[in-house]
Amino acid sequence: MSPVRAVLFDRDGTLVHDVPYNADPGLVRPVAGAREALDALRARGIRTGVVTNQSGIARGLLTEADARRVNHRVDELLGPFDVWVMCPHGPDDGCPCRKPRPGMILRAAGRVRADPADCVVIGDIGADVEAARRAGARAVLVPTPQTRPEETAAAPHVAPDLATAVRLLLTAPPWDRPDADADGTGRPPQGRSV
Repeated sequence: MSPVRAVLFDRDGTLVHDVPYNADPGLVRPVAGAREALDALRARGIRTGVVTNQSGIARGLLTEADARRVNHRVDELLGPFDVWVMCPHGPDDGCPCRKPRPGMILRAAGRVRADPADCVVIGDIGADVEAARRAGARAVLVPTPQTRPEETAAAPHVAPDLATAVRLLLTAPPWDRPDADADGTGRPPQGRSV
């Protein structure tokens, strides 16, 4: 496995507490340990980015300008991020960028000049993990109360929180461990958590 060159984060539920269809920058609250985790990546020269589905735009619940203001607030609190990629489409629009499709991952990797295989996606739902898989990137799921049990069970790598996920990437990526399966998933014998 090549070294991790970029970590791409889902926004809502991963970097910041999820506020459905948030159009108010004042409601942005980072999850515990987010700033420290991002600082640790940046200190190692690892690029950081955000890949976020924002279907509220397609649904008419917020505008692109609203979403960009929220993104700007996240950047103020946790950035600067090297790349932001946002999908404004709804689930039925068939666009190639909306997770679980790989478009945002591929675009973000290209913009930071990293091969997708050298990127890790950290998110809180199965669509984040699936988008990474389809793009050829690695993924770590950080479940929240909104994560469905089957999404957690299907994820190749699971961490209890954002700080742990990043710490594992920096110290012992689960796919590089000696107990990794033949496919390199690195699942511990007793389960999928890392």
